[in-house]
Amino acid sequence: MASDGGGYPVEVAGLDHWFGQGEARKQALFDVDLRLAAGTLTVLAGPSGSGKTTVLTLIGALRAIQKGNIRLLGRELAGASADALVLRRREIGFIFQAHNLHDSLTAEQNVRLGLEVHGAAAASRGQAAARHMLDLLDLSSRAGYLPANLSGGQKQRVAIARALVGNPPVVLADEPTAALDRESGLNVVQLLKRLGTARGTTTLMVTHDPRILDLADRIVRMEDGRIVAEGRL
Repeated sequence: MASDGGGYPVEVAGLDHWFGQGEARKQALFDVDLRLAAGTLTVLAGPSGSGKTTVLTLIGALRAIQKGNIRLLGRELAGASADALVLRRREIGFIFQAHNLHDSLTAEQNVRLGLEVHGAAAASRGQAAARHMLDLLDLSSRAGYLPANLSGGQKQRVAIARALVGNPPVVLADEPTAALDRESGLNVVQLLKRLGTARGTTTLMVTHDPRILDLADRIVRMEDGRIVAEGRL
């Protein structure tokens, strides 16, 4: 689904956000503006507590927008109904540090769960799609393994495969390489780059990993809830 907002799958304008109530209320984001072009890999960098993950979760419709606007794939999230937000989340591939795999399911079965939200037609292609994605992440030999028999890095790659198996137009990734060794981490980011080129997938990645900055199309730096720099670091 393409954006109808000037060709940007993600558009953020005037975004403010607060946490807490009363005297404990603290502003976490200040007038954040951000546009992500189709097919690009953008890294959101900055120190811990700078607001990076808050921006990611607001774009992903995981938090309610308090002030400002976010257009995701041409649809406004501010003021959207709960049902509409569920539909928007189904169009996103989420990759988080916590792999959240189902312990009773094999690696392949966990990946196939990423297709269930797309309906019966997508689910019917589940086995072939899951095996293809596992192969891309060098996990073919682990397809039948339960999470208890996988290393931490393998679990994270299974979670990444699950997020990408449905070919989402937008991928939001929070420290996706934190549990991976150098080679595995670079392979994951290179895969996201290939998806951007081949399928127009737009990726926003929060990371502290200096190994992958050279692979980003764009680097946006945040400090104290504000965007303070853009370009190459």
